[in-house]
Formats: sequence, C-alpha cells, structure tokens
Amino acid sequence: MHKKIIKKLIFLLLLIIFILSNIIFIINIVEIYHDKKVNTNILDNIEIDEEVPSKSELLTKLEILNKENNDIVGWIQIKDTNINYPVLQTTDNDYYLSHNYLKETSKRGSIFLDKDVNINTSFNYLIYGHRSKTKLMFEDLYNYTKKDFYLEHSIINFTTLDNEYEYEIIAVFYSKVYYQNESNVFRYYNYANIDNEKDFNYYVEQVKKNNIYENDIEINYGDHLLTLSTCEYTQKNGRLVIIAKRIK
Repeated sequence: MHKKIIKKLIFLLLLIIFILSNIIFIINIVEIYHDKKVNTNILDNIEIDEEVPSKSELLTKLEILNKENNDIVGWIQIKDTNINYPVLQTTDNDYYLSHNYLKETSKRGSIFLDKDVNINTSFNYLIYGHRSKTKLMFEDLYNYTKKDFYLEHSIINFTTLDNEYEYEIIAVFYSKVYYQNESNVFRYYNYANIDNEKDFNYYVEQVKKNNIYENDIEINYGDHLLTLSTCEYTQKNGRLVIIAKRIK
C-alpha cells in the first residue's frame, strides 16, 4: 500500500513538472512572437501626417518615435541584417537590457547607448545589445567574425535626431568584462564618452592592437567613432566588439 502511494506521488510530481514545463514553453513562444512583432518593420508602421516633410522620411519618423518615448536618441541599420532598430538611452544601463522601446518587459531588451555618452560632444558612441537565437537585436553582429561578410558589409548607418550618418567599420575584436583586480587589460567599455585627445589615441591604439582584421584606415583625433558591443560565448563574460568611423 505504501509503495502505491509513493508511485502515485511520483506520477503526480512528474505530471506537475510536465505541465509547468509546457506552460513555460508556451509563455516563451508567446514572448518571442510578441518581440518579433514589436521589433519588425517599426518604421513602416509609422504614418507621417505632413504631405511634404521638412526632413528626410527617416528623421521625420525618428522624431515621431522620440515624442512617444524620449529615450529614443537614434536609429541603427546594417544592410542585409535584422539590425534595423531605434537606439535608446537612459540614466540606467540595465533598464533597456530587459525592456523594449515601448518600455514593455522583454528578455531580448533593446539596442541602447551607454548612459555616459554625450551624443552632442562625445567622439565615441558606445552602443549595447543582446544576442538572441530569435535573430533579434545584435545577433547578426556575429556575422562580422566571417571575413567575407565583413568586407561586403563595412557600412553602418547611424542616425541621430539631427542628422543621418554613415560609418565604416575599422575593427572587429573579442573582449570580455574584466574583473577589477585584472591589470594591463583593455576595458573598452570605460571609454563611452571620449572627449580628449589622450584617451582617444589610447583607445584607437588598443582597438588596432586587438583587431582581428588588417586594414589601413586612418584614424585621427576628432574622428567620430561608433562602438557596438554584444555577448560572445567562447569565454566567460565574453564580448564581441565592432568599431566604425564616421565617413565625412
């Protein structure tokens, strides 16, 4: 009799685990569907009231988005990838790791500018985004580990609320989030708001040193840089970093 009770309890426990696993699976599927729906064709879903906008269509639509959420400071796009998103910025770098541009909770988060960047004066825009198996956010940055893709997709379009810019990729490198006691390492994420020549030159020197590709692109103080950062899974706290220079 005692064994029968134990068997029933085990069966009941397994049934509960099975049901909970399926509920979690369904919830995850629903979240993925919602995230894809929210983050796909964002610009196409914005209607412009003006018959002849005073700005370009992208700048006009970006201005409309900014009125809906003033954390939106720009737009990033890379040809032949799913990277075609608003860029957000707030005083807390953790917030948009878990929220979409509508400020809804999202495991895939948003693409966001480091809180310390001054978009008007900084020489380096440091932008973060998750990688996701759903191909959302910065997953497609990993394509830049393939040289052919890098050579064929060297341009990144980044638009602020004021202007549209093109950036040419100058470096791709692997890094990580280092522990505080680690010395003689390049903490690229500490250079989110470069505003002086010494820091700029050191940053460029380290970028060139760590670059996995060789190129002869000249970089000088005063050039505007774009740094894209996402996760990289071959090491603990690994990061993949893409550096691009604004084309004048």
